[in-house]
This record gives sequence, C-alpha cells and structure tokens, in this order.
Amino acid sequence: MSFEKILVANRGEIACRVMRTAQRLGYRTVAVFSDAEPLAPHVALADEALRIGEAAAAASYLNIEALLDAARRSGADAVHPGYGFLSERPDFATACVEAGLVFIGPPAAAMRAMGDKAGAKRRMIAAGVPCAPGYLGEDQSDERLMSEAEALGLPLLVKAVAGGGGRGMRLVRRFDELRTALEGARREAMSAFGDQALMLERLVADGRHIEIQIFADAHGHAIHLGERDCTAQRRRQKVIEESPSPVVGPAMRAAMGRDAVAAALAVGYVGAGTVEFIVDADLRHYFLEMNTRLQVEHPVTECVTGIDLVEWQLRIASGEPLPFTQEQVRFEGHAIEARLYAEDPYDGWKPQAGPIVGWRPDAASIRIDHGIAEGGVITPWYDAMVAKYIAHGRDREDAVRRLRRALEDAPLLGPANNGRFLRDLLAHPQFAAAAMTTTRLDEWAETGEAILQRPAPPEAAWRIAAALRAGRRGQRPASVAGFDLSLHCQGETRTLRAPPAGVTLLSRDGHELRCSVDGLQRRLVAIDDGRTLYLAIDGAVFAFAERSPYPRLDSAADPARSRAPVAGIVAQVLVTPGDQVVAGQPLVCVEAMKMEMWLNAGVAGRVRAVHAAAKDSVAAGTLLVELEIDS
Repeated sequence: MSFEKILVANRGEIACRVMRTAQRLGYRTVAVFSDAEPLAPHVALADEALRIGEAAAAASYLNIEALLDAARRSGADAVHPGYGFLSERPDFATACVEAGLVFIGPPAAAMRAMGDKAGAKRRMIAAGVPCAPGYLGEDQSDERLMSEAEALGLPLLVKAVAGGGGRGMRLVRRFDELRTALEGARREAMSAFGDQALMLERLVADGRHIEIQIFADAHGHAIHLGERDCTAQRRRQKVIEESPSPVVGPAMRAAMGRDAVAAALAVGYVGAGTVEFIVDADLRHYFLEMNTRLQVEHPVTECVTGIDLVEWQLRIASGEPLPFTQEQVRFEGHAIEARLYAEDPYDGWKPQAGPIVGWRPDAASIRIDHGIAEGGVITPWYDAMVAKYIAHGRDREDAVRRLRRALEDAPLLGPANNGRFLRDLLAHPQFAAAAMTTTRLDEWAETGEAILQRPAPPEAAWRIAAALRAGRRGQRPASVAGFDLSLHCQGETRTLRAPPAGVTLLSRDGHELRCSVDGLQRRLVAIDDGRTLYLAIDGAVFAFAERSPYPRLDSAADPARSRAPVAGIVAQVLVTPGDQVVAGQPLVCVEAMKMEMWLNAGVAGRVRAVHAAAKDSVAAGTLLVELEIDS
C-alpha cells in the first residue's frame, strides 16, 4: 500500500492542512480546483493542480469521475478526501480503490455502516453502546413518522439517515412544526447526500456535545485520543471546540473512550474517526453518530496529545500499525478552537461573500489554519467556515486568553464575519462556567441576548476614521484650518470636523496603524480601499464611507420587491406570475453556504413578475419577485 503522490480531493483550509503534513513527510501533492477559485491558496501550495469543473460543488468537488481523472492525469497514487464533500461517501472510497488508488480513510464497508445513521444506531445497540431513544424504521411515510414522533414525545430531532454536518436536520418543539420539518429535512438531505431517508431522535434537553477521537489500524488495534467538547453550536453547527472537556473527568473519559473504541471495532474501522455523543445533565452519554473522517476540530486533539493526526492517517493508510498503545497516550494542557465563519451573527447568521480586503493571520501565540488570502474572494459556493483559530495553554483560562487576543490581532476585513462574536462568547459567563448547551446560542438568538446585538462603532472609531479620511485628501492651504466630513457606518451618518481634535496618527506599517486618541496610544488595523475605510478595533470590524454606497436590499425597504439577501443559489421558487399571495407567504428560497434563506411576501398582492428559477446563481440584492400590492 505504498504511495508517493497524494491528490487532495478538497479545498480551503483542510486541503492546505493535509498538504503541509504530506509535504513534510516527503510526499508530492496534487490540488484540484473549480472555476470559482483557480488561484486559491490550496492551489498555490500544491506541487501540481488540476481544474475539475465549474463552480458548483456538484460539478467539481462532488464529481467522482472528474477527481479520478485528475488523479490519473497527475499520476497520483493516493487520495485524501479531507472533510465534507465526498469524505464520507463509500462509493467514492470504492471508486478510488477500483482505480488502483490508496484511499486515505476507512474502508467503504465501515463508511457505509456508519453513514446509515439508523443502521449505525442498531449496530451500536448490539455492541452495548448507549443510544438515545428514536425511530430507525424503513417506513418513511409522513403518517408513520408523525405517529412515531407522538410516541417519542417532544422535543425531538428529525435527521437525515445519510450524511452529517447538520445538513438535513430539524429541531421540532411543537407538533404543528413536524410536517414542515420533515419536508425541509428531506429536501436538504436529497440535495446534500442524494438520499432523503429520515430518522427521529428524542432530543436530550440541556445536553452537551462531546466526541471521542479514535484511531484504528489494519492490524486489529484501536485506541482513543481523548474527548473534544463541541457544545457551543448554532443551528447544529459547531462554533467553539475544546479539549479536554471542562465537565469530563478521568472515569467518564475512560468510559466514553471504551464505548467509542467498541463502536469502531463493531464496523471494522481503519484510520481516523470520531464518535459523537450527547451528554445529559446527569453526565450520561448517548451515541449520536460516527464521523468517518478527520474532523474540523482535530487540531485541539493534536495540541493536547502532541500527535499529528494527518501523519497518522498517512502512516496507517500505508499499512503501518498504530505507533502508540492506549496506555502511552498522554494529554498536556488545554486547547481550544474557534471557527471563523463568513456569516453575520447579528443578522440571523446569514452567510456572507465578497472580496477579502485584509487578512494577515500572523498571530504569534496561537495556530491559525486557513485557506484564504488577502486580495482573494469568499464565494457563496462552499462552506461558510474560512479559518480556525487554535490556542494551546497550560489550562483553560490560559488558552482562552490567548485565543481572545488572537481574534483581536488577526481580524478578517471584507465580508462580515463572526470574529467579534467569538471573542465575546469566549468571555461570556456561561461559557466560562462550562454552562453552555447545544441549543444555548439558538435560544439567545430567539430572546435577543446582548451578545447577539451588533456592536456599535465606539466614539474613538469615528474620530480615527475622520482623521484617516482627512489624511487621504492631502495637504490643504494654510488658511484652511479644517472642514466638515460626513461619515456613514452601520446605518448611522455623522458629520465630524476634520481633522478631529485630540487624534494623532503616529505611524503606519502596512495595515497596522498606531495612533493617539486623547493621549492614549493604541494599535489597530486600518485599510482604505478608496470606497470604504475598514477599522478593526477590539475584535470588531467597522466599515466607514463618506456616503452610503449601497441601497437597502431587504424587502422591508420596498415590500413589493423581494431581493436576494446574499449571493447564492436559488433553491426553490414557489410562485408564478399571476398568483395571489398573502403577507408572510413564502416566495423564494436562496441557499448559500449550507443555509437556506426564505423570502416571504412583505404584503398581500398579486405576483407581477418572477425573475429567477431554481438553480440560478444570484448576486446579493438581485430582484427575484415583484408584487402588485392589493389596494
């Protein structure tokens, strides 16, 4: 099973992550790319690169034939799938093996066994691994699912049998939500995995999401590498992960580890995998699913164990036995990872796209994994996660402090993102006290908690922006002591006297600015692209303009016109010209970065025109539906 050249069948930060270890070990690497990103960082990092198709994932990163052809053309003899895309597709693993390629992942049979969520739970029950109550049957009729839901009780989860990552999953708290949840989960599951089968699972209230990293070799050995706590989530997507879990002690770790290893052995697993558990308020754990791949959050395990998990993947794929026994695994310190998403946490987590104005992730004290570059573009075609900040400290408090500083020192400027929210979440009393649950962020969104209120630019930011914009205007006649400057930021417009009193610009080094405001010197990041001035202060990024360059795009500005809230793909159009609609009626669904956004009628009226069809690619602000308002 020896190999020399690895095709990484993925993109972004995980492709870069895999390539760095592979190259360190002497392997040649091959990147693949779509039309959306021919100059992406993962392409530049690889020894060779090949185009595999158009921007849509179905035409590129999910195209098995295109990937196999790229391996053949490049002479690659192994394939690493990364995570997401085809990483948990047994048909891809099988196709690679049949093409004579080493698949750096588990056997297709193990993937198939764990990929069927209902079948996996049946196997776990047989292996003695505790599972939450649910419905795993083959009868997929709405009538049967609704009957089983009534028997299970609420709240419960509707989950796609295939796939993972939160796709095809709906939380149901009221029975009148169930039919809509079934329809939405089926549609999303079919789109993401090509399989619309569903299962039901009783929700463990106030639960924590804790997972165990396992490794198994082809010689019958399997061990675990401790746990990761992934409880901080929004909409079933992880936001912050850490190891060790602040609620897990040695006995619980040993018990969960034994169950995770038993789960892996029950399906003949080989390679890296993660067994996910939900843990209730009494610290009882229940099997959720197994991810048959490397996880996004694997770096925190690498930090506390000192083990390069990608290196282990490559060595096991080449036939080597596990280098450690369970007794030899050691844990040191505390590691925590924060996921940087191109999304707006203060506007319903809506995904964002656009040019990357500033990105210099050179934080000195932590690790930052990413696959983006300044001057590049974040597109709506793929996942909203663009980078990961990973801090390792002697204890939890030490790691959190390092991570919060890095979020302030290495901001992403351009598309809106969750950097400031991450900084604030790490300091929140409930996070500090390990009192989070998997639904806490969603509950905060519903109740309008302060942490999800958009930060306003501080007074100092307005004054610094005025000083910088005044400087852009160049030298003024000596007779002109100052002038009025109108600045706009976050819906607010102010008129300031420029240059402002008490503000002195001391020095600049690239994007880094040092200034004095009322005698207090401080350092911040400032970029002016001519149209917009971006200031990063205290982990937040504020965009200033001398006038607002963008009209409002939401339907509230004109209830007769529904526009795309973000750049994305039209998933569904539910109306045609001439239809009569009522206020609040769903019209169009736009999908971007794994998220569906519905546009509803702002008023009652008749559909005058529909300007898009399903599968159309649309830019933010594109007019989709026009109404004639009822008089």
